[in-house]
Amino acid sequence: MADLVKLALDVGFSHAALLDASMLRALPEVRDMCVSDRCRRYGKSWSCPPACGSIEETAARMAAYSGGVLVQTTAQLEDDFDAESMAAAQKLHKEHFFTLARQVRLLHPGCLPLTAGSCTICRTCTYPDRPCRFPGKMLSSMEAYGLLVSQVCKDAGLPYYYGPKTLTYSSCILL
Repeated sequence: MADLVKLALDVGFSHAALLDASMLRALPEVRDMCVSDRCRRYGKSWSCPPACGSIEETAARMAAYSGGVLVQTTAQLEDDFDAESMAAAQKLHKEHFFTLARQVRLLHPGCLPLTAGSCTICRTCTYPDRPCRFPGKMLSSMEAYGLLVSQVCKDAGLPYYYGPKTLTYSSCILL
């Protein structure tokens, strides 16, 4: 498992740490944020609720794993409204996570990658009219699974916040 941290850092993440999957808790209040549709993806993607399963189903899926790796991309911002740097960091994080997930899936086909935000593999998701085009590549978010990202970071020994004028995206892969 320690090789996963090295692999994540080699892929380009700012930070990476092993995590104990037994500490993960699927919280209904986090899922409620999905239901409120703040990100405008609820009911519009196979990777998001309700398509990704109930909070009980996601909790049961995560319970099948014993460990994993938490990865982060931290960006420096010019100010709190630096949307260009925020978007660039998100894009970089998604690219790095897609690469890492692909590599880990080759080594551990049954792994569970959970990303930051909704799946963005397809420009337009087929949900609910047709099956997912790429079910083996689809990425659900940590929040869709009910995870409070700040708590996962704390439990893995990584900060959630790296100080003023920073923004950090976090994702994990469970094994």
